[in-house]
Amino acid sequence: MLSTGDLAPLAVLLPIVAAGLILVVGRRVPQPVVDLVALGAAVAVLGLAAALVTLTARDRAITWSGGWRPRAGVSVGIVLVVDPLGAALAALAAALTSCALLYSWRYLEQAEAHYQALMLLFLAGMVGFALSGDLFNMFVFFGLTGAVSYALTGMRIEEPDSVQGAFTFAAVNSLGAYLTLTGIGLLYARTGQLGLAQAGAALAGQPPDALVVAAFVLVSTGFLVKAAMVPLHFWLADAHAVAPTPVCVLMSGVMVELGVYGVARVHRVVFSATLDPAVPERTFVPMGVLTALVGAVMCVEQRHLKRLLAYSTIAHVGLFLTALGVGDAGAVAGVALYVAGHAGVKAALFLLSGLLLNRFRSVDEGGLYGRGRRDPSGWLFLLAGLALAGLPPFGPGLGKAVLEEASTVRHPWLLVVFVLVSAATGGAVLRIGVRIYLGRGHRPAGPEPAQISGADEEPEGGRGLSDTPATMLTAVVLLLAGGLAVGLVPPLARAAGHGAALFVDRDGYLSQVLSGADGHVPPVPPGIGWTASGVLLGLLSTAAAVVVAALALSDRRTHAVVDRIRPAVLLLRRLHSGHVGDYVAWLVVGVALLAALAGLPVR
Repeated sequence: MLSTGDLAPLAVLLPIVAAGLILVVGRRVPQPVVDLVALGAAVAVLGLAAALVTLTARDRAITWSGGWRPRAGVSVGIVLVVDPLGAALAALAAALTSCALLYSWRYLEQAEAHYQALMLLFLAGMVGFALSGDLFNMFVFFGLTGAVSYALTGMRIEEPDSVQGAFTFAAVNSLGAYLTLTGIGLLYARTGQLGLAQAGAALAGQPPDALVVAAFVLVSTGFLVKAAMVPLHFWLADAHAVAPTPVCVLMSGVMVELGVYGVARVHRVVFSATLDPAVPERTFVPMGVLTALVGAVMCVEQRHLKRLLAYSTIAHVGLFLTALGVGDAGAVAGVALYVAGHAGVKAALFLLSGLLLNRFRSVDEGGLYGRGRRDPSGWLFLLAGLALAGLPPFGPGLGKAVLEEASTVRHPWLLVVFVLVSAATGGAVLRIGVRIYLGRGHRPAGPEPAQISGADEEPEGGRGLSDTPATMLTAVVLLLAGGLAVGLVPPLARAAGHGAALFVDRDGYLSQVLSGADGHVPPVPPGIGWTASGVLLGLLSTAAAVVVAALALSDRRTHAVVDRIRPAVLLLRRLHSGHVGDYVAWLVVGVALLAALAGLPVR
């Protein structure tokens, strides 16, 4: 019988082996066989990850691959440290990959077997990152996800925009990865360790000198680039605009969230005992709010559907980042629920946008006006928009409610940010959904200055679809149902609370990894679930989203407020220039800003 220690490596190895098998036999077997093998492998990984979630419900599971355990305090082996939140992220990655592959069954019929192989390698990298207990291996696994996602983004090499988007994605993220590797080198030079627990133990109690601060900033940079934190975010919308829609599901639903997870894990285990305790609060609360507001503004003013959804992701990542500043188990539990609910809802929206693209050869709000009137899936789109705004009992609403409860203890003003950002992003989705599927409101004119249109796009599947295949619609319904289940099933909220308590328990993590001691169950934070105030705030943000959509659907020329802020919006558009040199310059600015905030002298 397989033990917990066997399941974790198997969850990483299985998609790699399946990808290799597909590459070997993919051209010799019918396409449905390739699809079935890929989907079966993703579902099997989902089963393994779900088993890990269950088996670690009370404790962590430590696996030293190949039996290479530490000796005399020195480790050279690959360690996988599985706790409930890491296992849940692995399960989320597998679930989204399964739905993306199911959706691709007819959507990308012309794709050769390398598409399925790359998707499985993408899954392997995400699972390995979520379960790794070693800093260098986290870098390797995230590097795998990066290399594979670059290839998937630029898969349609006959289209210049696809190649350009993939190049921008690769250039900015590769530079971030090099900075992370430099930070790992500095940390290794100071501690002689690469394991998270070993490095954390070596740094504990040491003064937070310039080298330690620099290591933290540089290690965090690569993860925060993946997480699309402002001003490290510019690549995200360009990549989502050209990537195949099923790939957007993985990038927006779990890859960027893994960046947030990576920073939280590394700070908690490695740096929290040496850095000033105020570093997370003074760094990630302001940076998270800035990210949320920039993402929300850019989301509202988009007419390109996939870009709109990408900026919505940036806005929600900003809300997730504020939890790093709060830092307690309640905030972590709120983010866990928020991420799970957001992944299902946002993935469904991306898949619905793919249906529009393949049917009408456009993802432009003006070009699609009224063309989806007879499409019953439009009601799913509108429902997902309401869920994104925080409508109870959907998962995003529950996660927002729990995160609001935890965050406003120290920062009551964050409540306004959460409501405004949820209303803006949900309202933007509702606005574009009403125009496309109901044909209501005035028809948008042509693109404004520096605004990108999504007209005259080529179908991703190589040909248009006259109807919606059952496999594609099933994937959408499963994702929305998952987003609803997060908010409706009470045991999931309790599990998130327990997982969050283990996540913030640094001493327990170190003792189990370093000495093999039995873990203890830390107290679960109270109030993880729906409350009366959480429901009311969810209804408030949903109502505000409806108002935002209604105002946008009227003649915008009648709104003096819009005219007053137009110069600022135009400036923000122009900053998103699409030039990789500009984005690299902003990356340097972001690193300097992180260093300034993290390195402020202790008062």
